[in-house]
Amino acid sequence: MRKLLILSYLILSATWTGCSADQNPLRSGAEQMNRYLPLLVGKQIALVANHSSLVGGKHLVDTLLASGIERNQIVKVFAPEHGFRGDQAAGVQIEDGTDPLTGIPVASLYGSHYKPEPEDLQGIELLIFDLQDVGTRFYTYISTLHYVMEACAENNIPLLLLDRPNPNGAYVDGPVLDTAFRSFVGMHPIPVVYGLTIGELSGMINGEGWLARGARCEVTVIPCEGYTHSRPYSLPVKPSPNLPNDHAVLLYASTCFFEGTVLSEGRGTDKPFEVYGHPELPGDFSFIPRNIPGVARNPKFEGKRCYGADLSSYLPEEGWTGLNLQFLLEAYELFPHKEEFFTSYMDKLAGTDELREQIEAGWDEARIRASWEKGLEQYKLIRKKYLIYDDE
Repeated sequence: MRKLLILSYLILSATWTGCSADQNPLRSGAEQMNRYLPLLVGKQIALVANHSSLVGGKHLVDTLLASGIERNQIVKVFAPEHGFRGDQAAGVQIEDGTDPLTGIPVASLYGSHYKPEPEDLQGIELLIFDLQDVGTRFYTYISTLHYVMEACAENNIPLLLLDRPNPNGAYVDGPVLDTAFRSFVGMHPIPVVYGLTIGELSGMINGEGWLARGARCEVTVIPCEGYTHSRPYSLPVKPSPNLPNDHAVLLYASTCFFEGTVLSEGRGTDKPFEVYGHPELPGDFSFIPRNIPGVARNPKFEGKRCYGADLSSYLPEEGWTGLNLQFLLEAYELFPHKEEFFTSYMDKLAGTDELREQIEAGWDEARIRASWEKGLEQYKLIRKKYLIYDDE
């Protein structure tokens, strides 16, 4: 079996990297099969994976089967928000089922529970985690990581984490979460943009004792090759249905706050998180949200014309070095019913009630940012302990 695995790896590796003209190619952890295939030999495994779990354009599960891993070795796949094949809209509960392409059982981690139950893990000797994160605290794949680590620690199952680049990894910004506002869209006392890959974050979760009862998960990280935090990264596939391109991924840290308001954040349009609006907001630009199967189910103001702003051509003069609060501040200033602007979800997204209260009190961006400085400085000192990749 070992010879078959290594031979398959050599053939596939030549396909993935042999034609690259880049002298320092960037490869995800999943693409470095020589580093982890030997760890799978003879083991019963499960995977936390979705459509972003790719190896040279091919799904990790399909790649493992093609490389010599026996079908009966893969006990099951755990699916996060948006499902195993990534075709479910945000917030839609994912049902247990079977992958029709492989026949492998699929267990949901975004349905009746977020954390694998002990019975879900029976017979599993190694759990593989491979999801494409986008580097923002409210993107729920890192909450899935937390609960998977906790379950592995409690059931003495080692975790193999195949790391991927963070497209928003070049900076750290936003308020640090107050644990009084802990939820599935914010579980850890980290900023909105935290500047770590998911592999680095796993080290922080372990090292800072954030798992229940201070448990520690046995984690092996297969790091990316050729990656630094300052290196731009274009995602090979959209990480979720409403982040359809690189620009939306970069804007997401700023525009996701609109989900905590009565305004539309663009779900149900061709530019989710690149536009915002409301039927009563002034502006020349307009859009009409619509139901889009697998992408937007019952979006805000479905079938109604919303007025607002188109940010799809927005490029910050200083580069992507921080989140932009002006979008939110300007929309609040223009909205005619300020007492209705924010919803209860805002404090969960922000990880604090201070941001909402500051905006309501008329604070400008500079003053709001100044209130973040102490928390960010303390976080950056902690962050240094867990870096795998250079910041340069």
